[in-house]
Amino acid sequence: MLIKSDFEVTEPPDKVWRFFDDIPGVAACLPGAELTDDLGDDKYRGTVSIRMGPVRMRFAGTAEIKERDDAAKRIVVDAAGADEKGRGQAAMSVTASVVATARGSKVEVTQDLQLSGAAAQYGRGMISDVTSVLMRDFATNMQTRIDAIEKGLSPDQIKSGSAAGGFTIALRAMRMALARVARRFFLPYQPNRT
Repeated sequence: MLIKSDFEVTEPPDKVWRFFDDIPGVAACLPGAELTDDLGDDKYRGTVSIRMGPVRMRFAGTAEIKERDDAAKRIVVDAAGADEKGRGQAAMSVTASVVATARGSKVEVTQDLQLSGAAAQYGRGMISDVTSVLMRDFATNMQTRIDAIEKGLSPDQIKSGSAAGGFTIALRAMRMALARVARRFFLPYQPNRT
């Protein structure tokens, strides 16, 4: 499943791109992610906890930076993991590019996601909604972390600005899904305003 999203931060592209060199800092910005080991050669081990509907899953696995293009400000990361309770597996290739905007930078993200087991039973809509919530939280946390670094705080002193738990993320994704259903149901019945 291919999921595309983007977000903006009020920082210049060079600063945002430098931020992507700090893999532990990047991981700290993603709700539910925890980096546990630096395996060297741009390979990392960690966990990601996510709630899909009523099911909370915790994937343990590895991520590897497959490509880093400093000139184009583009990075490709491949990650794969399995739920710790054996309920499914996930593999993802993520491509992120940083481009300049009038207000700072836009980070364009493409995720090629393959799921199996319990996680695969959820529809594209719910998975896209959860991804949207995670990307918004990631953007907020990234901006907070960059601001804190600018103020001279060390990585240990920085806490993510939006530490939304799995339940909160699931509720926000459910609201997005309900809004999408309501639009589909009510839009055909709107009076013609021409």
